[in-house]
Amino acid sequence: MAALRLIVLAAGLIGLWQLLVLATQVPPYILPGPLPVAQALIDHGPLLLKHLKTTTFEIIAGLLIGTLLGVSCALTMIISPLLKRWMQPVLVISQAIPVFALAPILVLWFGYGMASKIAMAVLIIFFPVAASFYQGMRRTSPDLLELARIMGAGPFATLRYIVIPSALPAFGSGLRVAAAVAPIGAIVGEWVGSSSGLGFYMLHANARMQVDVMFAALAVLSVTALLIYFSVDYLLDKIIYWEPSKGI
Repeated sequence: MAALRLIVLAAGLIGLWQLLVLATQVPPYILPGPLPVAQALIDHGPLLLKHLKTTTFEIIAGLLIGTLLGVSCALTMIISPLLKRWMQPVLVISQAIPVFALAPILVLWFGYGMASKIAMAVLIIFFPVAASFYQGMRRTSPDLLELARIMGAGPFATLRYIVIPSALPAFGSGLRVAAAVAPIGAIVGEWVGSSSGLGFYMLHANARMQVDVMFAALAVLSVTALLIYFSVDYLLDKIIYWEPSKGI
């Protein structure tokens, strides 16, 4: 049913897109119709797939590293109140500074290769994972913690068997947000400076006024982002099987 809804939604959006083009008679160099974009997908398919490999690797690597760092940060703050007082301001500052403003600096530090784009994705992903996991652990039921104390469980046993499992639904919510925004870091990094990737290809298409190619690259990126998100969502549903149904 979910796949059918997505197909119907996609068809509806494409239909509205075509109606908008016909009703406004907007020039194709501003808003091309679905058919020219579909033709661009066919004509530039091999190149788009080549650049997609780079962008997909950057997104997945950023998601994995950002999740690992976010989980480590949250665990450190929950284990050590002293380190929490030092780390929490850094966590907030990391989001107070616009990540996009850091893109040129990251390119300067890490070069035009994948490293700077992965670093951008990590910076975007890190906060929602760390914040959601930490808050989830903080909200562990006091009754469960008291039961663990009565049964003689040590701090690490309590953390492993009660605190972390209790926080997994909140962690899952943060990871879903991270999966949704992960492509932003990779694409912005490619716009600032790169030699491959969908963002790089979109910039070159823009310079040549190939708006249909830009839309084709955007369509490929959108489908990839959806696949990554739903893959993460599916895995989380299997891992956190006790989480209440989302009703969809």
